[in-house]
Amino acid sequence: MNPSIFHPLPGRAVFETALGFMALAWSKTGLVRLCLPEKTRDAAERRLLRLAGQATAAGDHTPPPWITALIADIRRYADGEDVDFSDVPVDLAGIDDFRRDIYAAARNLHYGETTTYGGLAEKAGRKGLFRETGSALGANPIPLVIPCHRILAAGGKIGGFSATGGSNMKEKMLVLEGVRVGPPPSTQASFGF
Repeated sequence: MNPSIFHPLPGRAVFETALGFMALAWSKTGLVRLCLPEKTRDAAERRLLRLAGQATAAGDHTPPPWITALIADIRRYADGEDVDFSDVPVDLAGIDDFRRDIYAAARNLHYGETTTYGGLAEKAGRKGLFRETGSALGANPIPLVIPCHRILAAGGKIGGFSATGGSNMKEKMLVLEGVRVGPPPSTQASFGF
């Protein structure tokens, strides 16, 4: 383990991946925040501090083994490996029941599997609430572990994405998983005259 990847305050880590610098914060019960790739370590740390704040600064200075394993898994994912994050403990304290339902349904999507906002709402038992589902995913504190990038707009369109890089980052993650997004390629008929 490289100790230089860990923030001097406990409960946080900033680390480099093939996609860029990522950051995460944890509590005693699970992952609280994950920030998708930024271009620099400082940018990742600033984003994490802005989103997670100082609340994660108390506790032991040594990351728990599951955090060390999670960072290794995130790096493997960024290198293009099929990684399952469904067993990562998450701390969703303060999150309302609707968002918890949406996040739980999203966590059931496997690597390379996509659905629409409406499809996810239905899987979560919230049929018809596709706009609300989009809002819940836009507020997702733990992207990748709660794989909101796997949720597409109707018609297989990319849809929005609140991480740095927006829909370009979403598409990059989907391509990494072997998912082709967008309209099918146009084909030109050959008549052989």
